[in-house]
Amino acid sequence: MAVGERDGKYDINRVEPLNWWVGFKNNALQLLVHHPNISERVPEISYQGVSIEKVHHADSPNYLFIDLNISEITKAGRFNILFKQENKEDLIHTYELKSRVKSSEDYVGFNSSDAIYLITPDRFANGNPENDIVETLLEKTIDRYDDYARHGGDIQGITKHLDYIEDLGFTAVWPCPLLTNDMPQGSYHGYAITDFYEIDPRFGTLDDYKMLSYKMAGKGMKLIMDQVTNHCGLQHWWMKDLPFKDWINHQNNYVDNYKNWDNSKSIITNHRRTTNQDDYASEIDKTSMSEGWFVPAMPDLNQRNPFIAKYTIQNSIWWIETANLGGIRQDTYSYPDKHFMSRWAGEIMNEYPNFSIVGEEWTNNPLLIAYWQRGNLNKDGYNSNLKSPMDFAMQETIVNGLIDEDTWNSGLIEIYKGLANDFTYVQPKDIMVFPDNHDMSRIFTQLKGDIANTKMAISYVLTIPRIPQIYYGTEILMHDFDNPGDHGLVRTDFPGGWQGDTVSAFTGEGLNDYQKDMQSFIKKVLNYRKDSKAIHEGKTVHFAPENGVYALFRMYKDEIVIHVINKNESPFELDLKRFEEIGLNGKTVENIITNQQFLWQDNYILKEKGTTILTTKL
Repeated sequence: MAVGERDGKYDINRVEPLNWWVGFKNNALQLLVHHPNISERVPEISYQGVSIEKVHHADSPNYLFIDLNISEITKAGRFNILFKQENKEDLIHTYELKSRVKSSEDYVGFNSSDAIYLITPDRFANGNPENDIVETLLEKTIDRYDDYARHGGDIQGITKHLDYIEDLGFTAVWPCPLLTNDMPQGSYHGYAITDFYEIDPRFGTLDDYKMLSYKMAGKGMKLIMDQVTNHCGLQHWWMKDLPFKDWINHQNNYVDNYKNWDNSKSIITNHRRTTNQDDYASEIDKTSMSEGWFVPAMPDLNQRNPFIAKYTIQNSIWWIETANLGGIRQDTYSYPDKHFMSRWAGEIMNEYPNFSIVGEEWTNNPLLIAYWQRGNLNKDGYNSNLKSPMDFAMQETIVNGLIDEDTWNSGLIEIYKGLANDFTYVQPKDIMVFPDNHDMSRIFTQLKGDIANTKMAISYVLTIPRIPQIYYGTEILMHDFDNPGDHGLVRTDFPGGWQGDTVSAFTGEGLNDYQKDMQSFIKKVLNYRKDSKAIHEGKTVHFAPENGVYALFRMYKDEIVIHVINKNESPFELDLKRFEEIGLNGKTVENIITNQQFLWQDNYILKEKGTTILTTKL
């Protein structure tokens, strides 16, 4: 049978999940069935080990939800689900249970030994121009001169350039969502999903996605899937026929105003995410945050409905198994019902104990970041089951610390104090940190075009006890100077990703010396980091900044990594005796960027402003 070909009979419009597997710890499976007046029919299955436990009718007559039990004796194979109705011909759907490719324990997620390359797929590389325009979808144009139109980047474009990503030293790739966004405009970014089981055909096919994962696994790299549980796109297929009266939040407002839906009629969230922890939060503020729509074009899913909750959990598991994922990044983690999110993460991590999930909580408050990490002793008893929150607080602190003038309480001391907040985290090395991402101004722009500051920010991110993420193009100083913070500009096309590009970051053609130097810098740091136990899991000691210099040490057995940030424009003599407790005196250390070696004794001359990374690992 050819790849993607199906045999059997498929009379039913939709049955989701599209298939399932034998051998899970949890024997339960709930099928969503969508077909005209399917509620008038009775499903039957005759397959050893598979039984129908319960059939649920929805508010819409066009849905059934079927609870199956798949026992331990069940073997992989295909079977028919018969949908029977008196005096009518049976409708038949052939369903498949597959054998699992590997055990749950073998799905190993990302950790502090990894470095993650974040990509906006539409803007990275166009590997297959033939899928640029799909006539059956609402947005049919390609315009590389329009920052908010589709540009044609796709999955094959990422696959084609895996050697480049690997050569830089990255061990994992996180593409922004690749599922279908059949929206009339702005569909390139991927966060308004209209089909949770379909790769957007403008990005490619499911086979393309699986091939990307396969080739990454062959390189020892991990594929991280960007998922969205909080909302869907307004054009999602179920929005014209919602299963239940509470499938989405504020559903009555949506239904009553469907033909004239606009900003004035939508229920928009107040975005006050602290209501998740606030002892004093009013009920209206809490409800507006968790039940409000993220934006008018993205209906807010109601995870308190048990059927959408089950649907969402199964969807995540389906993608882990289908695409051999090495992790999930969950969008807008703190917006949905937080108790559902604990259940969602908990069920995934129970099935895959070595897996990893990172959740987005955009806050500059370490207390809130700590709240969302599993195992934290929260006052309200809440356990998120989330391994890795995102460290927006550290990102902001690094930028401020490098820009602000150095005084007793500003400048580098801000970064020092920021890292000192790690006492509040259960496991700091499981938190994801980054110099920038797809939703904020580029780090080179945030640091006002200062290359030395940019190197200091990036190298600090890559050496502290964290999981680092770098946004595509950071390695060639991509920026958004023309309109800082503009999302379309932040997600600029990667040079060389399109046929006819006169500049290529992949080959170096047309790059200026500063861009090539930054590329080389990141490559050297990442490739050292790849095999550095001191950075992955070593002890951390840092010294309060003095005279514009901040030194941090990572130590594991005989390996010591020294990271020095120096703000001084003129040569500065660093007194090494201050660091005597580290035990470096008389040892030879090497600069991992220049490969120069020296004996650690009394002092060291920092010749210019910038970052210095030294190691005892020669």
